Amino acid sequence: MYNIAVAGTGYVGLVAGVCFAEKGYRVTCVDVDEEKVELMRSGISPIFEADLEEMMRRNYSEGRLSYTTDFRSAYRNADVIFIGVGTPEQPDGSANLVHIAAVARQIAETVEKECLVVVKSTVPVGTNDKVEQFIKDFLVNDVRVEVASNPEFLAQGTAVRDTLHAPRVIIGTESEWAEEMLRKIYEPFGLPIVSVSRRSAEMIKYASNDFLALKISYMNDIANLCELVGANIQEVAQGMSFDERIGGRFLNAGIGYGGSCFPKDTMALYYLGKQHGYKLRTVKAAIEVNKDQKTMLYRKASSRLITFNNLKVAVLGLTFKPGTDDLREAPSLENVPLLLEQGANIFAYDPVGKEHFANLFPEGRNGKGSIAYVESPRDALKQASICFIFTEWADIKEVAPHEYKNLMKTPLVYDGRNIYATVDMSKAGVEYHSIGRI
Repeated sequence: MYNIAVAGTGYVGLVAGVCFAEKGYRVTCVDVDEEKVELMRSGISPIFEADLEEMMRRNYSEGRLSYTTDFRSAYRNADVIFIGVGTPEQPDGSANLVHIAAVARQIAETVEKECLVVVKSTVPVGTNDKVEQFIKDFLVNDVRVEVASNPEFLAQGTAVRDTLHAPRVIIGTESEWAEEMLRKIYEPFGLPIVSVSRRSAEMIKYASNDFLALKISYMNDIANLCELVGANIQEVAQGMSFDERIGGRFLNAGIGYGGSCFPKDTMALYYLGKQHGYKLRTVKAAIEVNKDQKTMLYRKASSRLITFNNLKVAVLGLTFKPGTDDLREAPSLENVPLLLEQGANIFAYDPVGKEHFANLFPEGRNGKGSIAYVESPRDALKQASICFIFTEWADIKEVAPHEYKNLMKTPLVYDGRNIYATVDMSKAGVEYHSIGRI
């Protein structure tokens, strides 16, 4: 079987490396952070992801999986090198490719035998062409190196399952040799393979993510109209879902999308269009709707209250979605600073995201307000004057409607995830505000 090296141990690289090891390959995961590497060697995952640590420990103990900061030893004799490093958004919306370039340079100066370089990171269309040329420009040894595109479509919280049981694998190649190698690598997964050109593979990633972002923003836009005309967005979504042309997924209205993909990928595709003199109006609309949606509840609450100053505010959920500790583009990051600026005393709960959030907003005084982190949703609710629900974690959903009435000083709840039935909250004596329902 092929020897595989994986550059980067974030959501993309680490999950890919572990899943390849699970299928029997010898995999070396490379990262620049020695402390992080030692953590992984001890069997601890640097990211919160279901089933990942168990698979890391098993494959490490059985000798199929290793971690290193020594890229030279990892790349020197690798048959295939997957690149899974970050491509963060720059201020103008374009993707920052500095990490891709750094790995490409390392590969060029290190490889000693025929090698296929596979970019899993999300990159603008045409990047893989540049990566291949960049490697050839700096290649030290006279060996064959080709670059292929293999974008990932995993969702945080279900990344392992999404990799092992993907609906399809996209491979973008420019030669039969590269295509055949990638087909063989994915053969043990038993998944459908869609083989296209490199540029088409790059575009498939953006087009897929942006379509889902459009779907979410469309439903949020309709939800806002539902409130104005007296319709119920959940009933509307139910009716829509039976149409096979629409489908039932990504129809839940809320306070916007977040995470590492949708916000960054919509901006990157819009920027790409501008570069070529084309305005992607639908994508621009999705970006604008999402931006406004994130603070919808705060604006509703602000019109209801005179002030947040010195009020105890319960915040339930900090991560952008359940099942992950990722805070990137989470609604909490938009709303908490607004509440603190208004002098709120926030009591925040999240089962896995508290530590990361505390790095950004340390416990205690923060500007005009303060923040404390508690161990349960009910601790946050005790004597609170208002509650915001930003993430639909299971233990938050388990809080019964009557508990808000019994625990809070004023049972005033703003739910960004439509967890509860409006009639149940009303019967419990809770003033309940959600998205797209009255």
